[in-house]
Amino acid sequence: MLRSALLTASLLGAGFVALSAQQTSDNPPLYHGVQTHVDGVFVTPVAGAPFSATVLIRSEQTMPDGTSVTKTTINLIGRDSRGRIHNERRSLVPESFRGTPHLIEVHIFDLQTRMNTFYDPITRIARQRVLPEPPKAPNLRISSNPLVKVEELDSTNLEGFAATGLRRSNTIPAQASGTGAAVTVVDEYWYSEDLHMNLLVRHTDPRTGVQTVALSNVIREEPPPAFFEVPEGYKIVDMTPPAGAPASFGGAVAGGPIP
Repeated sequence: MLRSALLTASLLGAGFVALSAQQTSDNPPLYHGVQTHVDGVFVTPVAGAPFSATVLIRSEQTMPDGTSVTKTTINLIGRDSRGRIHNERRSLVPESFRGTPHLIEVHIFDLQTRMNTFYDPITRIARQRVLPEPPKAPNLRISSNPLVKVEELDSTNLEGFAATGLRRSNTIPAQASGTGAAVTVVDEYWYSEDLHMNLLVRHTDPRTGVQTVALSNVIREEPPPAFFEVPEGYKIVDMTPPAGAPASFGGAVAGGPIP
């Protein structure tokens, strides 16, 4: 059952690259697969849909000798009625670990002011930047690449929400796969129109294993205001570029197209 898959869901690598440019579109960006840093769940900054949830992350990575290494972590996320979002990056830990994974960084974005904030609980520094309006997100359900196959999946129910599925299969030719044979990498997205978010994203690559990110314990209530504020005692550093500087929308995020 996909519901049980959600409850045991996973992601990859060694933490996620926190979002540096939030989009106002309801279209979360594509998941980028295994890398040194792990992309976290994309919390779409939309007004009028408050919630809080736990992101369950698990990486089952196949090593060169054929053994499997499993790591897990959790992140707390939320969004208020104003469209402000809260996201976290915590360290991935061995499956046998008991306790709360180390908090590396917290990301806050205010949809109304477009103030983007990352704060580090170790250095007690909060980096802030006012973001320009992002470019319109493309329709990720459509691909002109003949090596990419897009499939609509049947609707299901995850964590009490209706979810529509989309599967993207990307065939990597033998000369580019690093294995001497063609490899098919599959990304599966389950999207909730009600939450404006992916509830489950699963990335499967025969060369590296399976990584999944999923939402659990979703509460449809207004999170406390402090969830979207920099805690006291932090040094605020303004990273907003001077007027006339070129806009930047860098950063990697895990998410997926709206099915």
